[in-house]
Amino acid sequence: MVASRILVSLFALRVTLAYCAALVVVAVALLVLGPDAQNSVVARMSTNLHNLKHGRLDTLFGSAFVTDGGLIFASLPGLVCLLAVAELLLHGRRVVLAFLLGHVGATLIVAVGLAVAIHMGWLPTGTARATDVGISYGVAAVLGALTAAIPNRWRAAWTGWWIAIAVLVAMVNKDFTSVGHTLALMLGVVLSWRFGSPAGWTPTRLGLLAAGAWFGYLVIDGASVPIAPVVGLAGAVIAVGAHRLVSGSAEHASHQPRTADNVGPENDEYDRHQPPAGPLQHLHDPLMRHGQLAC
Repeated sequence: MVASRILVSLFALRVTLAYCAALVVVAVALLVLGPDAQNSVVARMSTNLHNLKHGRLDTLFGSAFVTDGGLIFASLPGLVCLLAVAELLLHGRRVVLAFLLGHVGATLIVAVGLAVAIHMGWLPTGTARATDVGISYGVAAVLGALTAAIPNRWRAAWTGWWIAIAVLVAMVNKDFTSVGHTLALMLGVVLSWRFGSPAGWTPTRLGLLAAGAWFGYLVIDGASVPIAPVVGLAGAVIAVGAHRLVSGSAEHASHQPRTADNVGPENDEYDRHQPPAGPLQHLHDPLMRHGQLAC
């Protein structure tokens, strides 16, 4: 019985476990092969302009399994918590979709921006060969997609918090990675609109969310902007206020009574279906009394 429960629990997290296992296998292999092999693989799988220009589109997917250095081992617990709570609430297919949308979508948008900036002379040409591998874009997108699982009364605050922090970090750091995090987060939020409102919160899942959210915060901010929590709180307050204002206006408009002067097509339709006035009805018509009948 216990073994069957464990198997059921593991099966429910199959996407999380499979992806994290793949990350560990790749990281261990690169460590065994040594620094030269690692640098070669990182350069080959980077989703930079040089590789994309030469048609290496496999980097759009392969870069999600390669990390620069042994950082993945320290990040693994937080990554497991984030992906696990997302998979339990949204299910594996949606987690994969959100991760891919953020990883690939943000990479391509950033690539277009970098190409324009290099062409205009705003960035050095060496930026085209910058290292760009890792899980961070996918992580940001999954955070955004989790908006669908947040209860309605907290959803605006959750969204405002993360977007405010991501935008602040991008403005302060002024690097394409931080911009990519912001784009991936927003793509995840937009995708969450398609996911409905799944339920199923438990204390265990709340704990996973707390650990996963902390990991996501470190990925997006990296402790580089000390005032990020304050700005995030301000963003949450503004988002909640805006949500209440819009909701209140919509509710007020829906309860407005229909006035007599509000004549619309339905009234015209009603008039067209009324029978023509008969002789007796004309007697009660003031125009007929003072007009035709008076003659």
